[in-house]
Amino acid sequence: MLNNVAVLLLGEVHPFELGVLAEVFGLDRSDEGLPVHDFAVVSGEGPVLRTHAGFTVSTPHGLDRLDEADLIAVPAGASFKNRDFPDEVLESLRRAVDRGARVLSVCTGAFVLGEAGLLDGRRCTTHWHHTAELARRFPRAVVEPDVLYVDEGQIITSAGTAAGIDACLHLVRQAHGPHVANAIARRMVVPPHRDGGQAQYIERPLPRTACDTVGGTLAWMERHLDREMTVEQLAAQAHMSPRTFARRFQQETGTTPYRWLLRQRVLLAQRLLETSDETMDTIAGRTGFGNAAALRHQFVKSLGTTPNAYRHTFRGPAAVSEVA
Repeated sequence: MLNNVAVLLLGEVHPFELGVLAEVFGLDRSDEGLPVHDFAVVSGEGPVLRTHAGFTVSTPHGLDRLDEADLIAVPAGASFKNRDFPDEVLESLRRAVDRGARVLSVCTGAFVLGEAGLLDGRRCTTHWHHTAELARRFPRAVVEPDVLYVDEGQIITSAGTAAGIDACLHLVRQAHGPHVANAIARRMVVPPHRDGGQAQYIERPLPRTACDTVGGTLAWMERHLDREMTVEQLAAQAHMSPRTFARRFQQETGTTPYRWLLRQRVLLAQRLLETSDETMDTIAGRTGFGNAAALRHQFVKSLGTTPNAYRHTFRGPAAVSEVA
């Protein structure tokens, strides 16, 4: 269940991360047939807080508002790596988890969760620039520096800045289905899902424009998902040797050409299953899997469910094809 969402603010909060949470969970999009969340911004340190950008924000809600939230989100803050947090804030987070609520951190918000003991024994992440410090501060946490977000059930942690969007849309997809997550993503003009992780940024702390050498090839691959593709053919498209292309692709996307292509094909299959009545063989052809059996194999491997079950879940029994 994801109906009631509270954002916990502490001093020096980052406005962008706060804005991401408000954009995904706080806007009324009922005119588009989308669910509306009971959304509140909660202050953990007084009614007026100063942001990292210098302006202030105020809210009438105190910590007691957290007691009714299904999801509590903690955005990043400028000094979260090396400051103490009020005991009542940490106790409110622990109490929320004890009653079954979920807690999400964006970027350095993970340090608040760590101080509350919520990362102990759990996989987690934060911005790649701070993962070493997170691991040092909380040695019982299992810090994963290369991912965009980690879902550990009740505790969800995301990497820096825009990765908070990925984590939020992931939660919306879980709670309300892919059609809702996709609709919100379209309104935000962001992809509903990004492959890869933080690896490309860790390897190049001062990155060039994303996909600066393979971007054109990625666009071509997306337009031709129904075609057979080899690394040699893609390298020729990019005017590189196969070895150089494979290395650049990994650097700029965080994954291999095969895995990127497979994920895009599965995503297209999901969209077609959600929005069309095409047969499994037709969808398999359009997505490059060739036949329904191959589509089913890769779909189950990637998503843990069959194409028919997926269509049944998100479109209803009447839309399920006779093809297994």
